[in-house]
Amino acid sequence: MSGADRPKVIVVGGGPVGLVTAMRLGHFGIDVVVVESDATVSRALKASTFHPPTLDMLDAYGITPRLIEAGLVAPTWQVRMHATSEYAEFDLSVLKDDTAHPYRLQTEQWKLAEYLIEHIRENLPNVELLMGYKLLSVAQDAESVTAQVQAEDGTPRTLTGRYLVGADGARSTVRDALSLSFEGHTFPETTVLATTDFPFHEHIPTLSYINYCWAETGTFSLLRLPGIWRVSLYPWEGETLEEAITPPSIERKLQHIYPRDVPYNVMEIRPYRIHQRVVDRYVHGRIVLAGDAAHVNSPSGGMGMNGGIHDAFNLSDKLKRILEGESADLLEQYQRQRRPIAIKHVLEQSGRNRARMQERGEEKRRETLHGLMRKANDPVQAREYLLETSMITGLRESNEIA
Repeated sequence: MSGADRPKVIVVGGGPVGLVTAMRLGHFGIDVVVVESDATVSRALKASTFHPPTLDMLDAYGITPRLIEAGLVAPTWQVRMHATSEYAEFDLSVLKDDTAHPYRLQTEQWKLAEYLIEHIRENLPNVELLMGYKLLSVAQDAESVTAQVQAEDGTPRTLTGRYLVGADGARSTVRDALSLSFEGHTFPETTVLATTDFPFHEHIPTLSYINYCWAETGTFSLLRLPGIWRVSLYPWEGETLEEAITPPSIERKLQHIYPRDVPYNVMEIRPYRIHQRVVDRYVHGRIVLAGDAAHVNSPSGGMGMNGGIHDAFNLSDKLKRILEGESADLLEQYQRQRRPIAIKHVLEQSGRNRARMQERGEEKRRETLHGLMRKANDPVQAREYLLETSMITGLRESNEIA
C-alpha cells in the first residue's frame, strides 16, 4: 500500500495527550500528522505528577525509564496539619502486586512532551510533526476529515485524514470548531503557583515529596521536583488576586510555611483558576476529543494529565482496530469507557481532594486527618484508597465496560 493510500489520522495538539496518541498510532503503522500551535514545547508550570498506571503504559515505549531518570520517585504522599506537624501518610508500596511502578513520579510534563517528540523523530517516519501550525477550521464528510492549518509565516496547508483527534487542551480549538458546550463550573478560589529552590525537606524532615497542608491561614501544598519545590498557595482572607500574586505576598506566605532570616528565591509565579467541566459527547462523527479538550478538573491529586494519557491509550487502540477493518462503533465504546470514568474517578475524586483541603473548620480538619490516619494504617483500607487515588480502580472499571 502506497503512502498516499494508507489511512491517516490528524492529531490536533502537541502536548502529552496528543503526542502519546500519535506515537502509539505511529507504532501501529498508521500515518499521523500532529498539528501544534507552539513552535516549541512549552515549559510553563503545568502537571508534574505521574501515577503508577501511566508509568506502566509508557514503559512499553522506553519512555518511563527516561522520566524516572529525570524525576523523583515519590513512594509516599501526605495530608498534614502544618501547625502541629501531624500527618497521615500513604505508602504506595502496598500496590506492588497491582503495578510495576508502586509510586508516584515527580517531574514536569514538558519533559514527557520532549521525550515523545524525540522518540517520534527517531523512530516513526510515518508521524509528521507540524510545530508552529495553527488550526483554522475542520470539516468532515462520510469518508474523511479535512483540516485547514496555517504556519507561523502564514503559509496555509490542507490536511486530510480518516479521523481527527482533538487533544488541544482546555481551550480546545477543535471543541470550539464543533460549537460544543463545556458544561460544569469554575471554583471561586484562584490558586497561585510558585517555585523556589529552598530545600524545605532539609528543614521540615518529616515531609514527603507530595504534601497537602492545612494552615491557620487556609491551605497550601508542597510538591518536590528535581532541584525545586512547587508551592500551591491561595489568597489570604481579605486579599485580592492582584495582591496575592505580588512578590511581597508570596514572600509572606512562604515565610509562614517556614520562617527564615533571608528572603526566598522565587523563580516563577503563576495564578490559575480551577475548572470542573466535561463535554456531553467525546465522539462527533470522525472527530474525537481526548484529554483536557474533553474534560478538565481540579489539579488536586494530579489526575488531569494522567487521565488524558489514559484516554490516548484507549482511543489509539480503538482507531487501530477501526482502521484495520473493525466497526467504527468502537468509538462509541471509547466514549462509554472514558467519559463516565472521567466524571467518577477524575472530576469527582479531584473535586473531593480540593474540598477536603478547602475545609476551614479546625474540628472538621482534625476529624478528617484522624480518619485519614486510620485509613493509612489499615492495610486493606489503604490499598483500596490508593487503588482509587492512583487511578488504577478507574482503569479497571473502564476496561470492564463493553
